[in-house]
Amino acid sequence: MATIYDGAFRTILNDCRKLIIPIINEIFGETYTGEEEIRFSPNEHFLDQQDEADKERITDTNFTVFGEVPKKYHVECESSLPDGKITVRLFEYDAQIALDEGEVTEETLTVTFPNTAVLYLRTYKKTPDKMKYVIVTPGGTVRYDVPIMKVQAYTLDDIFEKGLLMLIPFYIFSHEKGFPEYNSNEQKLAELKAEYQKILERLDELERQGVIGAFDKRTIIELSGDVIKEIAQKYENVQKGVGDMMSGALIETSARTILNQGISQGISQGISQGISQGRLQGISQNQRETALRMLKRGKMTIEEIAEDTGLSVEEVEQLAGLQTV
Repeated sequence: MATIYDGAFRTILNDCRKLIIPIINEIFGETYTGEEEIRFSPNEHFLDQQDEADKERITDTNFTVFGEVPKKYHVECESSLPDGKITVRLFEYDAQIALDEGEVTEETLTVTFPNTAVLYLRTYKKTPDKMKYVIVTPGGTVRYDVPIMKVQAYTLDDIFEKGLLMLIPFYIFSHEKGFPEYNSNEQKLAELKAEYQKILERLDELERQGVIGAFDKRTIIELSGDVIKEIAQKYENVQKGVGDMMSGALIETSARTILNQGISQGISQGISQGISQGRLQGISQNQRETALRMLKRGKMTIEEIAEDTGLSVEEVEQLAGLQTV
């Protein structure tokens, strides 16, 4: 799949990780509340190859949700035509994930396969409703399904009502077949822009209600713009019309309310006046984590990060220095 889609998928999950919970509930029929701890595992895995160098494979997401019983999940994002190769690739990932975390006790190897699913951004006639593993062993045959979530099957109302907000950056795939018409018909393009204006308004409302934070909203809007620019490369009017709308919304979106719970405390501790590295503990954990995520993504200046997190420029510079140590 195209790197931009894969990158957008991993970014929203790592930067706004709580958004994965409604997706897991939808795919696997879980009842997580959203308060569970989510712990990501390394995405890089080396696959053992006979008579050749080991291959490095990078999974999209590999994480554990700590509910009443900890469960490991592996979710991949795919936009290409189903051809059987993704099933093989998924099993390679799953087997290596299981082996990496396997345990040997008295010459008994125990491996646990993750709960695996695929998000298909495009839906074709050949796209199945599920994949299946059939593992034939000397001790018996194991069969189980790998569920598929078809992003294009969800309307905007579905997305907002079910809290599937991490699908928003990929919602444009539902309109991909209409790009030629949108590009040449101003009325149709206006209708598409109106739909995206509604998305922005609903995100604003969720922020006002405290359902999502300003950082989450900003990330959703930013990644939506990135995906639109990539998918509509051949359609200038679509790219400018909807893409520029998202860029404009991103500029107008002030994230001063990001993690407000920690900002007032930080101010009272002298954060706004600048502090030495030895006093960085005065910054709230939420502010620190948010600033570090922004620095890691590398899309914002030090000044922008300071404004959006409520930190001083000096504090962000100090965090940047710690990140490179």
